[in-house]
Amino acid sequence: MLYIVATPIGNLGEITYRAVETLKSADAILCEDTRRTAVLLERYGIKKPLVSYQKFSEKEKSGYIADRLESGENLALVSDAGMPMVSDPGKILVDELIKRGLEYTVVSGPCAAINALVLSGQDTSAFCMCGFLPEKKSDRKRFMDRFRELTATLIFYSPPHNVRGDLEFLKAELGDRNASVVREISKLHEEVVRGNLADFPEFTVKGEFVIVVEGAKEKENALNALDVAEHVEKYIADGLGKMDAVKRVAADRSRPKSEIYAEYEKSIKKK
Repeated sequence: MLYIVATPIGNLGEITYRAVETLKSADAILCEDTRRTAVLLERYGIKKPLVSYQKFSEKEKSGYIADRLESGENLALVSDAGMPMVSDPGKILVDELIKRGLEYTVVSGPCAAINALVLSGQDTSAFCMCGFLPEKKSDRKRFMDRFRELTATLIFYSPPHNVRGDLEFLKAELGDRNASVVREISKLHEEVVRGNLADFPEFTVKGEFVIVVEGAKEKENALNALDVAEHVEKYIADGLGKMDAVKRVAADRSRPKSEIYAEYEKSIKKK
């Protein structure tokens, strides 16, 4: 069985009891940076073989790891911090396991995107984890085409050497939206800076960053430019019955159905 284990994103004490027990019982641990994972394991007295599993070697190693799992081994997959597969290695391996019909499970824990969203003060009712922006400018613009019109809150990871440039790029692509920059999550110097993309406040450029940006504004239905009677008649012409058309217009305009019905009937009588 493969166990996908979330690990601390800053504070080493931020790990679940189940995660520690899973790492202790695994036959081996797959990790991005063996030195970094070794620090965590030492903290909890865990001594297990470490297998380097990095993004650039995922494809070549996924088959070998799947073979080990198929032979009956229990392996744990961790990233340098947070939840594997969320802007970290793991997806290619999971695809291989699904292909072979092998089971895997998740051991819950920290995720920088979720922590940052909650800390940001932005809308949490709907959100989209966008990950890191591509390095090439041409790729960045195509990448943003997927997210520009989303009304959900957008979450981006950003390295310290790019964070100011990423904010400038997001301003150019998204316009002047509310945004929050969150850094050093769960650490001593955790910080949240809030502002607008157009004139974002100064902040300390140190540590790992998450940028959380307000989603796009809901676009008003173009039919709302019609008067109410015309709006209802448009839906009737499209094949809806009168009451269904009234209901649709009420939803479009965020008004009570009774008001729309009364206004429509009044207009019809005038004709």
